[in-house]
Amino acid sequence: MLNCSGISRSAIKGYSQSAQFDGKRFTNAAPRQPLKFTEYMKMFWDLAFNKPKETVPQQRLPVQPITSEALAMAADNSVFRLGHSSLLLKLKGKYWLTDPVFNLRASPFQWLGPKRFQAAPIELSDLPPIEGIILSHDHYDHLDYQTIMQLKDRVRYFLAPLGVGDLLAKWGVAEEKITQLDWWQSTEVGEVHFVATPSQHFSGRGLFDGNKRLWCSWSIITDEFRLFFGGDSGYFPGFKEIGNKYGPFDVACLENGAYDSRWADIHMMPGDTIRAFQDLKGKWLMPIHNAAFDLAFHHWNDPLIQIAALAREQKIKLSLPVIGQAVNIVQPREEAVWW
Repeated sequence: MLNCSGISRSAIKGYSQSAQFDGKRFTNAAPRQPLKFTEYMKMFWDLAFNKPKETVPQQRLPVQPITSEALAMAADNSVFRLGHSSLLLKLKGKYWLTDPVFNLRASPFQWLGPKRFQAAPIELSDLPPIEGIILSHDHYDHLDYQTIMQLKDRVRYFLAPLGVGDLLAKWGVAEEKITQLDWWQSTEVGEVHFVATPSQHFSGRGLFDGNKRLWCSWSIITDEFRLFFGGDSGYFPGFKEIGNKYGPFDVACLENGAYDSRWADIHMMPGDTIRAFQDLKGKWLMPIHNAAFDLAFHHWNDPLIQIAALAREQKIKLSLPVIGQAVNIVQPREEAVWW
């Protein structure tokens, strides 16, 4: 078991200890589905010019502002939904962020790229003291440079998959704050146990760094609850393995949004999200990766409509709070339809 004393030095020297690293890049257990060059070009053309207007809501979505009073009143071991895959976790009296993106765009540019539907329910400057940031991978809608730069001196710990920790250090995050883990490695901070569990995805922030950094999900465990944070993933047998090792999970926060059959092996379709939840032996499903950025061709609320219908059909307990609303991990509840 690693602890939060700093970066794994062997990772910096090439990640040779990782079964996921082939000497040059990280790989999935199963290869991604191949697309022809012409298919790639058509997909990018459609993303740029052929998206239906309904991919963006025509009206502002309901948002519950997160105030200091709301933070104080929330039960310990709660999850606040910030939008997309960003969550504010209140665990054992301390606050953690997952994949925090507070920027206007999920993009390397301030003037181009997917734009937020609306601002986050709390300003960065109003966040409570943050014990740690939990990162799943390096894509712009999960790892935002501006957000990290504004938080790096206010956060005690950064937990990341292999390679992402090195990137944080390059950005100026103090190395003693960073722990980066391979799949199935774990660390403890106080009374909370964190396991970097597998996912089926990819990485890269530019033209030349594809799959140079690992991607992962997270199993977060205390003596009171088990929480799964899925990051990004296609459906794969690893969910069943995670469920067998660390389930059942009280709440599984799983990707449900930005999907398309052309990239179903790296972003789950709604039916895949249900299968993953069942494999994880989840008790409550909290769908994430939606209602914040326009990243696919489906209507903005299609993920919510589909997952709600599938959950009813499969008799799955579903928690879909509005942005900014808190959910008790130990005692979740179903929310009113807001989409």
